[in-house]
Amino acid sequence: MLTDKLGRPLQDLRISVTDRCNFRCTYCMPKEIFGNDYAFMPKDHLLNFEEIERLGKIFVQLGVKKIRLTGGEPLLRKDLPTLIEKLAAIDGLEDIGLTTNASLLANMAQKLKDAGLKRVNVSLDALDNTLFQSINDSGVKTERVLKGMKKARDVGLEVKVNMVVKKGMNDQEIVPMAKYFKEQGMTLRYIEFMDVGQTNGWDFSKVITKKELFQELSKHFELEPVDPDYLGEVAKRYRYKGTNTEVGFITSVSESFCSTCTRARIAADGKLYTCLFAGDGFDLKDILRSGASDADVKAAVVPTWKKRSDRYSDERTEETAKNRKKIEMSYIGG
Repeated sequence: MLTDKLGRPLQDLRISVTDRCNFRCTYCMPKEIFGNDYAFMPKDHLLNFEEIERLGKIFVQLGVKKIRLTGGEPLLRKDLPTLIEKLAAIDGLEDIGLTTNASLLANMAQKLKDAGLKRVNVSLDALDNTLFQSINDSGVKTERVLKGMKKARDVGLEVKVNMVVKKGMNDQEIVPMAKYFKEQGMTLRYIEFMDVGQTNGWDFSKVITKKELFQELSKHFELEPVDPDYLGEVAKRYRYKGTNTEVGFITSVSESFCSTCTRARIAADGKLYTCLFAGDGFDLKDILRSGASDADVKAAVVPTWKKRSDRYSDERTEETAKNRKKIEMSYIGG
């Protein structure tokens, strides 16, 4: 088992397939920064499918059990089911998932399922359509996202919903979201507003903590804790009493989980990052395109993970959040 300096195994790999997104969420890709003239990566800077497949095989040999495709919005990547089919065929890979805003999911769900995708995590920050459109700043209606979710479930994909909660933005939606997805029998996970990147205007005052979320939900529901399924599980899980439907909390601000983080991330241009809050990555694309063997690639990845000591959320302060250089969520992928 490949472990880092703190004894954390390499088990999960997030692969960003594009830095582009069709949303302009104010806390992630604000339009004033990512406008019409923003220079996204040219096609030849992105890893191609064969390179991603090759890296997938190498990382599985090093201990990775789960791969999640992210972005940007991964469904914008042309022929994505072809990539999923390649990854799903990797011997030893136990699970493959996708994070999406679901705006394109209704038309693609069946192809994704047929290619071997197991599950989708859908980002949705409000049910109220006016509020949702003000957050995504792209004109997409809630109805379109909900349609994508339901289609995904109908074709047999597991669906979880991720809601970023930001004080003053969408806190009025905390309970309505819980009620709706409880009725739908879908897992909803609340994500504390995080200081990823440099452009989202983060500070502690805008964070609604897991404790505050739990207290608000407890006024309306009886929740009982659920034990984690595996080392490195991100969400603190609960069940609505008397049901099998869960609600979770991703607490990277108030209750950090650095000590059990088993995730590596590959950005769309092939840079390897060992933390979501990293400032610098290790360029795997150059190695792949230099004619290196799989052994050469492993020889680069293994020491990068072995010397990993990242624990940003444990060490976060107001000062580090403001002054430390961090790359954007749309680049590294969630």
